[in-house]
Amino acid sequence: MRSSRPVNRPTPAGTHRSVLALALLVALASPVSGQHAVRTAGSAFTAAAANARLANEAFVRSDRLMMDWLTLADSITGLLPRNTTNDRDIWNAKDCAADLYPFLVLTAWYTRPELYAGRMQEMLLTETALTSRIGRLPDTYSFSRRGFAESKIDTAAIMFGGSEYVKDGLMPITELLGVTPWRARMLGIVDDLWRYAPVDTRYGRIVSLDPEVNGDMLLVLSRLYWMTHDARYLEYATRLGDYYLLDAHHPTRDFATLRLRDHGNEVVSGLTELYATLLKVQPQKAAAYRAPIHEMLDRILAVGRNEDGLFYNVIDPRAGKAVDAHIADNFGYVLNGYYTIYQLDGTTAYRDAVRKALGALDGKYRGFDWENLGQDGDADAIEGALYLFNREPVPSAAAWMDYQIRWMWSKQDSAHRPGLERWRGRGIVEGGYADGNFNRTSLMYALWKTLGTSVRPWRADVRFGAVRDGDAVAITLDADSTWSGVLRFDVPRHRTILGLPGDWPRINSYPEWYTVDSSARYRVLDARTGRSQVVAGSELVKGLSVELRRGEQARLVVSPERSR
Repeated sequence: MRSSRPVNRPTPAGTHRSVLALALLVALASPVSGQHAVRTAGSAFTAAAANARLANEAFVRSDRLMMDWLTLADSITGLLPRNTTNDRDIWNAKDCAADLYPFLVLTAWYTRPELYAGRMQEMLLTETALTSRIGRLPDTYSFSRRGFAESKIDTAAIMFGGSEYVKDGLMPITELLGVTPWRARMLGIVDDLWRYAPVDTRYGRIVSLDPEVNGDMLLVLSRLYWMTHDARYLEYATRLGDYYLLDAHHPTRDFATLRLRDHGNEVVSGLTELYATLLKVQPQKAAAYRAPIHEMLDRILAVGRNEDGLFYNVIDPRAGKAVDAHIADNFGYVLNGYYTIYQLDGTTAYRDAVRKALGALDGKYRGFDWENLGQDGDADAIEGALYLFNREPVPSAAAWMDYQIRWMWSKQDSAHRPGLERWRGRGIVEGGYADGNFNRTSLMYALWKTLGTSVRPWRADVRFGAVRDGDAVAITLDADSTWSGVLRFDVPRHRTILGLPGDWPRINSYPEWYTVDSSARYRVLDARTGRSQVVAGSELVKGLSVELRRGEQARLVVSPERSR
């Protein structure tokens, strides 16, 4: 990635030195004047406290959903059903495993670590043992039959389920948490998807002819290559790249229809992630891909958007018209690819496309019907906006996300669908596997409001939030009763977990907002007392000790320690 195209981060515009950093410097010079200087930065703490309330609601709602869904687990296997009604008898990979279970795992990691380490991992072991059918590839399981739902093996369906489980479920866990049993499950499924790949092409065997499945694979394989440096994963990915970009299967030149919503758009961003990888390791191959990738992206911009820069659900790229002109809730997923290519090739029109879409949201898309008024459409739209806002902090997009998350949350309060009356005001939202996406996006929103910080032990009455100003961050914590624990900071996961050479925007990732270098040193200022201390970044990652009394608000400023 070109150093002249750094990833932008949402910090307020202003002078060269932030208000928070100035407060810290003055505090070091004089304890008395330092306390006054910190008070001048009180607006930052006010904003952090407001973020703390929003983040707390996101965590609490996610925890409620998780605990209610766990009451629906099968009594024998402990696995979760596809939904609360007609598919209560089955567990399947493409839905239960891909969309529901993983985000209960992540919720437990933040709110109930004992549940994460116990029951959640037991469910993974059970799922692996009971549902693996072709090698390690999972198939649909029936609780009443105590075996597979269908006696006949449907290879295409198994390939689809495995690819969805990996891309939508196991990759997000790995991107956030690193080396876990879920990472091992992911590698096993990917290896067997390609070991048993059923489709012959001139470039070698591939998993499917379905653009969604192949898009899933493109998104996963590039990241696995960087994570493991196993050349097999890059070779598999380039088979798909050659198939789509160097043959008669180009997404906009050769497709009769191209879905820009989910179940099809994955191939667009998947090809851009492969291109990003090849620029670093096989530049000649990347050069061969460059023109067809730009051709694809340019054509989609030309014929696939409405006047606000948002994508239609389905287009006919050859005829240049919309087939389904409803607006895709996955606009951000597609625009990830545009921003990646902007970062790599400097194509400013692609950055303009991102900013245009973000800038339109608050004016016309509050409470928009993204997908049959369901919360899943809200979740996808908010998530996509968060990916982009992390790089291009358009202020009106922040206002839209704050509104839209409450719109999504209101659907948990109403539990408005038939048969959900007993869950109204509790945790279940729609009673289907897509409830997991409610948690996926609520957690992502919470991490924006906390700048990636988390606490342990978590309690429903502990509120913490943060705002960033330059290279300093202001943090508030408070609780309804006495609490002691640690405040943990995020790390540059794209590098430490995935090993990526750059932090390009990625579907199924959790954006980084404020990260610390474990080998660096940081100054922590307690704004209540004016006292400061210097700590290692590794200590911030492990957890900064904090004690709270009832009605007391902790106020901290953290910034890198400058050498003197």
